Amino acid sequence: MEEKDILVSTIQALNTTIESLSKTNESQAKIIESLELRIKELSAQVAYLNRQLFGRKSEKLQAQNPLQMDLFADMPVDTPAVEAELAAAETPVTKETVDKKQIRRNRTMLENLPVLKRDIIDIEGIDLTRYKKIGEEITEVVEFEPGKLYRHQYVRIKYGLIDTTEAVKTGDGVKIAPMPLLPIYKGIAGSSLLTEILLQKYEYHMPFYRQIRQFEHLGIKGLTESTVDGWYKQVMLLLKPLYGALKKEVFKSDYCQADETTTPVVDKEKHKASKEYLWMVRAVMERLVLFHYDKGSRAGCVIEGLAKEHNFKGYLQCDGFVGYESAFKTSTDVSLVNCMAHIRRKFEYALEQDKNNAEYALSRIGLLYQIEKECDKKESSALERKEIRRLKARPVMDELKGWLEQVAVKYGSSTLLGKAAGYAYVRWDNMMRYLEDGRIRIDNNLAENEIRPITLGRKNYLFCGNHEAAENMCIIISLLSTCRNHGVNPREYLSDIIARMPYMEKATHDRLVELLPHRWKLHQTQPVTNR
Repeated sequence: MEEKDILVSTIQALNTTIESLSKTNESQAKIIESLELRIKELSAQVAYLNRQLFGRKSEKLQAQNPLQMDLFADMPVDTPAVEAELAAAETPVTKETVDKKQIRRNRTMLENLPVLKRDIIDIEGIDLTRYKKIGEEITEVVEFEPGKLYRHQYVRIKYGLIDTTEAVKTGDGVKIAPMPLLPIYKGIAGSSLLTEILLQKYEYHMPFYRQIRQFEHLGIKGLTESTVDGWYKQVMLLLKPLYGALKKEVFKSDYCQADETTTPVVDKEKHKASKEYLWMVRAVMERLVLFHYDKGSRAGCVIEGLAKEHNFKGYLQCDGFVGYESAFKTSTDVSLVNCMAHIRRKFEYALEQDKNNAEYALSRIGLLYQIEKECDKKESSALERKEIRRLKARPVMDELKGWLEQVAVKYGSSTLLGKAAGYAYVRWDNMMRYLEDGRIRIDNNLAENEIRPITLGRKNYLFCGNHEAAENMCIIISLLSTCRNHGVNPREYLSDIIARMPYMEKATHDRLVELLPHRWKLHQTQPVTNR
């Protein structure tokens, strides 16, 4: 081979090597660019979390001291007692012995409790020339006052015919005063005790087994978790019609807020607690709160079905969850309004990655919130607020919309800023609707506040035993949240309502509405607020 051919071959080989190295460099450059972008994203997330943990924020996460004892730690379960109960449950019993054993058991449970209240119930219009008093029938229920359990006796006077021959003829020789309807048929739990059980679990987040320990210290012996659970289920059946009336009243409003949150529910087939969803709908102006559970589904068809069932028409304010958009995209009755707080949060995430642009967006959003604060300070009416927004907020909203479009196109979804701009731009038309009505709030924070107690509850009673338990939970937390919104003392409210509901079996919707917290408090002669 000539020297010239060797040189040409060498040059070709070098060109091939250079081309291969160029491709490798180009590939590595792309990888480096992708890794740098990922590093920026992770650095921004770390910076945000550090700001949440150590920054000056009212909702910062508290660093826990490992030496600090947990005030809300679960108490140890009394294993021998549980095993003894299981063994006793396996022992077959006949129907004839159940009532006598129950009577003896109730007597043992109540023997340490004082009798602080006695109601003497006599027969009205009894003819004492024909009847004489032959005894009394005493029914005892356990009532609760803060820090004290006691027995409430219903003493029913019993009369017998003086003329025994007349008794033989009529077959009606003995008469006894009628027994008032109790919340639980033949149960020993009075309305105040049942109220305390509900409050302890859903207002103060104390599981049943902890409550039983507390009741034992107050003097009631032998109370079991299954008994308390049975009482709870029967009270939920009593309150269910009231819950139905509340649901109708919520959707009568033309401006509601909605949100959803998780709750663990035991799946017996999978032998574990699955993450299911509760829906919350709040009638903003009426301050009525409804929690709804539909077998744990988070699909948009759940909220869509609720709206159609109750013929809801108006504004529905929500976060950016796509389920709302899919549910009401073609609806002519429901107008979605999104939440500025969620939009703002996305730009906060992007602060460490692109400070200048993120701060610009946050400063514009801050102006919108400043306008709202000024209206609140002046106590502006809805019409006045609408006009102020038209003059001051609309120009800011229009300016931001144009800026978002440019940023979303420029950055795409490859950066945190691009993701924030894209999230906001897609929802901006819905967000603009808050300018149409002065009643509509700029964010959905009130709805999020309603579901925060659920989070605290999850850390204590941990899960719902089944779908029915989750549905029952919705009943009581709906009433408690509505009490909270109207400043009604839940202890006084529930104690009164639980005592009344046995008489409301055939009550009309209008009559049930009068028993909801916001209407109930209007009929009370004594102050009932907890503020």
